[in-house]
Amino acid sequence: MARTIRTSRPRTALTALAAASIFAGLLATTTGSAAADKGAADTGAATEAPKPTVVLVHGAFADSTSWNGVIRRLRHDHYPVVTVANPLRSLSGDSAYLRDILAGIEGPIVLAGHSYGGSVISNAATGNPNVKALVYLAAFLPDKGESAADLAAKFPGSTLGDALRPVPTMNADGLPVNDLYIQNDTFRHQFAADVPRDKTDLMALTQRPITDAALAEAAAEPAWKTIPSWVLVATQDLNIPPATQEFMAQRAHAHTSEVRSSHAVSVSKPGKVTEVIEAAAHTAR
Repeated sequence: MARTIRTSRPRTALTALAAASIFAGLLATTTGSAAADKGAADTGAATEAPKPTVVLVHGAFADSTSWNGVIRRLRHDHYPVVTVANPLRSLSGDSAYLRDILAGIEGPIVLAGHSYGGSVISNAATGNPNVKALVYLAAFLPDKGESAADLAAKFPGSTLGDALRPVPTMNADGLPVNDLYIQNDTFRHQFAADVPRDKTDLMALTQRPITDAALAEAAAEPAWKTIPSWVLVATQDLNIPPATQEFMAQRAHAHTSEVRSSHAVSVSKPGKVTEVIEAAAHTAR
């Protein structure tokens, strides 16, 4: 099911002519249609309200294909789905990019983020009345002034630092930064220990790097303070310690559940992830 995007289509002479050409046919069937509509009303038939659009934002060391199992389930349940290619360059820039995407979606939105994607959705949703629910999946929920790096170190348990391979590069503003990759030989253990090896070998080779600047950038006023939130804690996570995930969930007064999963929860447990997203979607009207 495709998302609904605002468009502006001027009424041209051609469309006016087409409308005129079918008017006579519509007029001829007006009586019958009205009777049919009245019959439907008499039987109490009602059109089901449109489902909210689910917007999925991946985190560091992943891409939009990490949502494939979740997307299949959401589409099976007739949810419109939008996946966002998170730039992973800077928190403010990534959030602005997502904010522009959200502005083009009509109707209620359920916004879901994995890992660093949680920081991005927290920034981008603030002030958007269409975002009705936030879903954090093994994700960061930073408060104003906090960074992903701050939160990852808040409680013991993360081994990500030792698994990273920095590559010097330049950011869009011309300042030097490091692109961070998880080393290929440690990727499965660090990121996706409960995913089959043949799949994690591909994930390691196709991982998207994040800049150290993005992980260190302080968050703005978070949307979870005003928008209902759902959190799925991955209890075997080696990137964001489970204790950190639980702390952030409690602070946000989020609807919280947990699953025995690595950090790559959308890949290893797509059924549970979909269940949490749809629980949030049921409230989004």
